[in-house]
Amino acid sequence: MTSYDGLPLDMGYTQSSFSEYLRRHAPELLPGNTFGGARRTSKEDIAPHGTTIVAVSYRGGVLLAGDRRGTMGNLLASRDMEKVFITDFYSAAGFAGTVGVAVEMIRLFAVELQHYEKLEGISLTFDGKANKLSKMVRDNLPAALQDLAVVPVLVGYDPDVTDPDKVGRIVSYDVVGGRSEERFGYAAVGSGSLFAKSSLKKTYTTGIDEDRALRIAVEALFDAADDDTATGGPDAMRGIYPTAIIVDADGAAEVPEARLSNITRQLIADRLAENGG
Repeated sequence: MTSYDGLPLDMGYTQSSFSEYLRRHAPELLPGNTFGGARRTSKEDIAPHGTTIVAVSYRGGVLLAGDRRGTMGNLLASRDMEKVFITDFYSAAGFAGTVGVAVEMIRLFAVELQHYEKLEGISLTFDGKANKLSKMVRDNLPAALQDLAVVPVLVGYDPDVTDPDKVGRIVSYDVVGGRSEERFGYAAVGSGSLFAKSSLKKTYTTGIDEDRALRIAVEALFDAADDDTATGGPDAMRGIYPTAIIVDADGAAEVPEARLSNITRQLIADRLAENGG
């Protein structure tokens, strides 16, 4: 008898960690075990990387937004990459770093949360989710030492918090799994993070609403793209704009492309007006 796409159904296994289930039955499917021990040496072997993502909390929720560019060394690997993902009803995660490893990690993280909820009958708390992702990043250290690092950001709505300005939570990570909760209402990771944070520092204030938060997140990515070649700016000709996810009391939802397009076009129009057209 099998389950989980052909993996054996272990009737005696009751732990609520899907990663441990994989480690027991199919360790080769874990992200950190995919690449063996060989170190990449040639430019042709460089894996695609994704940057930049930003997180912004607002009154009643939090959002996560990412640019669309993927790079491979000095080459453009993708113009329309997805870097932010819904992981469960009240959380979302995004990444900077090696695309293949990152996407596997975040998908496995989403399965972890679903697996836990099915076995335990309740969802993990936000702190539990943050700790779970921290361990997954730490387990990826062997791959990170081969230049296959992943640096995620986790955002979520915390129903146990009563202050509407603090229900949206943001946790960032370092490459070895160290986690830190952002207390200033915003965060950015990736090669353009320095420029994105500089933008957010000037535009962010406590108590902003969702519309304002989305506007300054797009603006931060716009500013990052202005100074960082690995961050992609809006491409009106191809209709490529940032992607974003909002998480509030109603759950996690992707922001419609039309809304992001309108915000981006308005931002460009405002800057043209500021510079005399």
